[in-house]
Amino acid sequence: MHSSIRRASRRFRYHILSRRAWRHRLVFWAGAVVVGVTCFVFVQGGQFLETRFRQLMMGAPWLPFLITPAGLAAAAWLTRRFFAGAEGSGIPQVVAAIQLPDRIRRGRLLSLRIAVGKIGLTWLALICGGSVGVFAPTVHIGASLLYGFGDRSGIRRHHIHRGLILAGGAAGIAAAFNTPLAGIVFAIEQMSRSIEERSSGLMLSAVIIAGITALVLAGNYQMLPAVESQLTDAVDWLAVPTLGISGGLLGAFFGLVLIATSCKVAPWLAQRGIVIALLCGLIVALCGWATAGLTHGTGFQQARELAAGELSVTFLFPLAKMIATLASYLSGVPAGIFGPALGIGAGVGSAFAAWFPHVDTTVLVLLGMVAFFSGMAQTPITAFVVIMEMSDHHALLLPLMTTAFLAYIVSRAVCRKPIYLALAEPFLNPPQRH
Repeated sequence: MHSSIRRASRRFRYHILSRRAWRHRLVFWAGAVVVGVTCFVFVQGGQFLETRFRQLMMGAPWLPFLITPAGLAAAAWLTRRFFAGAEGSGIPQVVAAIQLPDRIRRGRLLSLRIAVGKIGLTWLALICGGSVGVFAPTVHIGASLLYGFGDRSGIRRHHIHRGLILAGGAAGIAAAFNTPLAGIVFAIEQMSRSIEERSSGLMLSAVIIAGITALVLAGNYQMLPAVESQLTDAVDWLAVPTLGISGGLLGAFFGLVLIATSCKVAPWLAQRGIVIALLCGLIVALCGWATAGLTHGTGFQQARELAAGELSVTFLFPLAKMIATLASYLSGVPAGIFGPALGIGAGVGSAFAAWFPHVDTTVLVLLGMVAFFSGMAQTPITAFVVIMEMSDHHALLLPLMTTAFLAYIVSRAVCRKPIYLALAEPFLNPPQRH
């Protein structure tokens, strides 16, 4: 009895009076504020640059054929020359860093330098018309910032480093989407299959602080329009398996192609990176020309317009957006695929509107977004939580959940390994140079 009281007393003194414990808390909490501000500014800046590119393109439709290849080539060269480790989505780097025990190797994937490069080069790709997202990079930026702060503060314990990385990535998602719950779910479901008890409280508090910071800066906004419609009868519910299966298959196919082609192209990037980036930029420009410019940018603006009923598309848009996103990723620039995946899924849902004339198009768009993202990333819980929080429509919870898990089951049957885990393998086991 007395020994239990003494142990409880020691734990209490450590948590309340220990300078080390308070230093850890201050790193998590102050870093979360910085992550919230940085990711909010990053997303807003990306949206501004995407809009600016569209304004330029309206006056000169031929402009993407010049600046998109040149811009992606410049961004690819700058990435390899000054910001190695900032390329691609960024989530694979975070997944790998969580597993790496070596601090030096981890520092090559997460650092303040990489965070700066990720922001600037993603903006460069957007102003040039690349099909790149801003949401997945916030995971990399948030993890880099929080891990960098912790490392510079002298924190060396592995479980604290792991907590910093998880908290930073989750805080980035929470701040970018204004969805704190989605940030926590994504951290557990995708980046780490579990959370250590010793750092779980700090991680959750950091995510909440980052979300509050973004809320203070932007207000209580919804990223997707509210929808009042529901699936009322059995015929309407046929949209769930239709979109779940088709979106899951498309997402799995996209993941397989991206994994396979990135492995094939990687050796060529080191030798002929500029040429590959130029060719990829030309492909992106051609996709934009074929869709009247819809495939340029993050894809989230198109998703929002489709959900609001301000835009309708055929199956050409999601297919062209997949090609443009694949080309942008393979060019070697920082290129998130989270946002483009939502745009592709929104296009799939809108294209099925003619099949279900009695179902609100907004509902179909939301189901398509959930299905494609769940099929691509194989994170069904994250998929429906993100869409539910962004649209703030809880009445669609059951259709969104069912669609997400149908897409996940179909995707797992086609693609055995989740895309982000597969893309993390080269960072965990880098090829040997001879």
